[in-house]
Amino acid sequence: MHMATNLESCYHMCQLVHPLLKISGVGSIVFISSVAGLIHVAVGSVYSATKGALNQLTKNLASEWAKDNIRTNCVAPWFAKTSLMEPALDNKEFLDQVASRTPLKRFAEANEVSSSVGFLCLPAASYITGQTIDVDGGFTVNGFP
Repeated sequence: MHMATNLESCYHMCQLVHPLLKISGVGSIVFISSVAGLIHVAVGSVYSATKGALNQLTKNLASEWAKDNIRTNCVAPWFAKTSLMEPALDNKEFLDQVASRTPLKRFAEANEVSSSVGFLCLPAASYITGQTIDVDGGFTVNGFP
């Protein structure tokens, strides 16, 4: 399975950088997951399962590596305006369906997701670890049948 390989790659990359982050004294890892790892969305079981596993890896590494002053967090976005989503942005029916399920009634801007990642790397977030932050305009409050 390709998705499992990506999750495995994430874990191996973390293992490789662990010594460097430990030496730094203030390490921070931020994974990018998806709301599909938190609630049901119609994107497929394997995709959702790997995102859920990434959310759990976030918690486990945060617990295991806290002694080394390495924080591990995750950002789980809903739909964001990126080049990958451009075809969907032309589909009015799809946009309306997403907006109807999202309390803020819109897709995220890419910088709204990246700003969350940036914040988690800053000293201002130095007491945040093991968290998956939903950047979803409130979507996970409503769900998506």
